[in-house]
Amino acid sequence: MNSQPSIVKTLAVVQARMSSTRFPGKVLADLHGKPMVIQQLERISQASSLDRIVVATSTDLSDDHLVEVLSDYGYETVRGALDDVLERFVIAVNTYDPEVVVRLTADCPLTSPKVIDDVVNAFHASHADYLSNTMTPTYPDGLDVEVVKAEVLREVARVSVDQPEREHVTLGVYRQANKYVIENFAQSEDMSDLRWTVDSPEDFAFVQKIYSELFPANPNFDLPDILRLLEAHPELSRTQADAPRNVALQGLDTGAMNVNG
Repeated sequence: MNSQPSIVKTLAVVQARMSSTRFPGKVLADLHGKPMVIQQLERISQASSLDRIVVATSTDLSDDHLVEVLSDYGYETVRGALDDVLERFVIAVNTYDPEVVVRLTADCPLTSPKVIDDVVNAFHASHADYLSNTMTPTYPDGLDVEVVKAEVLREVARVSVDQPEREHVTLGVYRQANKYVIENFAQSEDMSDLRWTVDSPEDFAFVQKIYSELFPANPNFDLPDILRLLEAHPELSRTQADAPRNVALQGLDTGAMNVNG
């Protein structure tokens, strides 16, 4: 895995757990010969903008096997409360002391190293406290990248007692556009209707098909390759009509309209 840099400026924190309500154990589901989370971590590792990658999981017994598998493949973990994901991220921040945190979730095995780099580099070129491609999404669901200053994440964690903010790590940041500089990263073409994340067995079947079609010839396949495949075989495509984006955030005051960029 990654060698220890002298300074971890940009830390990718990938949140993962076994106790998903809609698809329990999905992160370890077999995807083309490896656990899904490992396939994703290998894709994330191709991003040149990241100094280090750590998986943030829980101290619950249900995640013990996940930690073992990650360790066997050479990936580092931090562990915190099952019902307080923000705490897990702060543990990662306190462990590695980065300047910047890149938040990723372990149910996106089609994640794009190039998109990660584009979003992270845009953050470093900005004056933002938080920048993501999710405020006004233009990328497929499953290519989400959120970048936030570590000190801002610590600050929110110190003061927030709101349970949704403890569960949805960055919610307490972008809710406060009057306090923090919030920016959105968008591409010219709107692909936000495409659904490439894994919340259900049906989502996973889609991802399995993408891997079976593309991985053997090119393990480093990326966004353009998937788009070409779906253009040739539109019957494979999965969209927001199959399952809407960010169901867990529905009904919450996100402050998502107060965004620059």
